[in-house]
Amino acid sequence: MALRPVQVNVKARDARAIGRFWAEALGWSAHDLGVTTRVGPVGGLARPDPVAVCVDVVPVPEAKTTTKNRAHLDLATTSADHQARLVARLRSLGARPAHVGQGEVPWTVLADPEGNEFCVLEPRETYRDTGPIAAVVVDCADPRAMARFWGGATDWTVREVTDDHAALRSPEGVGPYLEFLRTPDVKTAPDRVHLDLLPYPGDDTAAEVARLRALGATDLDLGQGDVPWTCLIDPEGHEFRVLAPS
Repeated sequence: MALRPVQVNVKARDARAIGRFWAEALGWSAHDLGVTTRVGPVGGLARPDPVAVCVDVVPVPEAKTTTKNRAHLDLATTSADHQARLVARLRSLGARPAHVGQGEVPWTVLADPEGNEFCVLEPRETYRDTGPIAAVVVDCADPRAMARFWGGATDWTVREVTDDHAALRSPEGVGPYLEFLRTPDVKTAPDRVHLDLLPYPGDDTAAEVARLRALGATDLDLGQGDVPWTCLIDPEGHEFRVLAPS
């Protein structure tokens, strides 16, 4: 029994526009599903994608506050020239520089047109084969504890764990990393970016949710009503969803 991270859920006032932005940013396709906009590799709507972690943009009435998101995407590049060209293209699509206290660093911090922060990394050997998304990065207080929880919650393998950083990746060693970065920030607002997990075919979703609770997850009531997914928070309060199998 295990769950697969299948998509990053991004909230936006204009889901279609932000979906188009991320499709252009990643070189993927945006699919209008009626309410949400799903962004994934060109060629279809399969969920889960065999390699990628997709992006699902969900409309909400509230604008993003000035508080930095506690989860963000890191984008991969293959050379300094690629990084510069990608930053320029993203800015032409509506991204703008973002300042999150990063100081002088070799990566570029930007925000999408609604203010969701992300990073365009300098070329790194670690991310040479991830595809356009190098990592989904989550701020936390205890990376070791997050590695234990998320390593138990999902079928992803813990690749690195220290007091300051933890990294997980799919058991096949493909697609992006899931990383937890130690920061002094504390959560002060609902998550505008979070992960969605999917059970394997034939697995009991209710049993998976019960297993997550035993690992330390707790239920989250966002006023979602009767929906086919389950909203939870991990031991540090990061929101996530367990989706119903398609």
